[in-house]
Amino acid sequence: MDFPAEEVQAAADRYVAIRHEIHESTDPNFGLLADLYTDDAIYYDASWGRMQGSQVIAAWLVDSMVGLDEWRFPVEFVAISGNNVVVKWTQIIPGTKPDGSGYTQSAFSRLIYAGNGKFSYEEDIYDMSHVLEDVAASGWRPTVPMNIPPRHPDRNWQPAK
Repeated sequence: MDFPAEEVQAAADRYVAIRHEIHESTDPNFGLLADLYTDDAIYYDASWGRMQGSQVIAAWLVDSMVGLDEWRFPVEFVAISGNNVVVKWTQIIPGTKPDGSGYTQSAFSRLIYAGNGKFSYEEDIYDMSHVLEDVAASGWRPTVPMNIPPRHPDRNWQPAK
């Protein structure tokens, strides 16, 4: 079922507004996004794998960001096609390269709108080898011990049918 374009746009705008609020905060809380997912939502992250259920996603949104307080994830743009929302964002690690540029990585999220202001699916795609290269080059260290992705995450990225 395709939802009205205005409804999908409003949900995408809310998602971006919350991301902006998190980006601008001195105490970022990605858990603020948790209310944007349906009870049976699926979230697939390139490093952490597949998670299912809004409560699991809510806990992961907080746990996966432990120690990354200084990182930033600004949104560059949003594209919408039917119920699909693509968010282009950048991951920024603290520090600067010798040439003065930042340690940044390109990333995309695909969300599927499910009605009532909520998404049933999110898939985050980024190049983890680029992230790890930049972490090593920057000398960055977490502010507190961080949680790490599972050794063998569930790699099923497919949305529910």
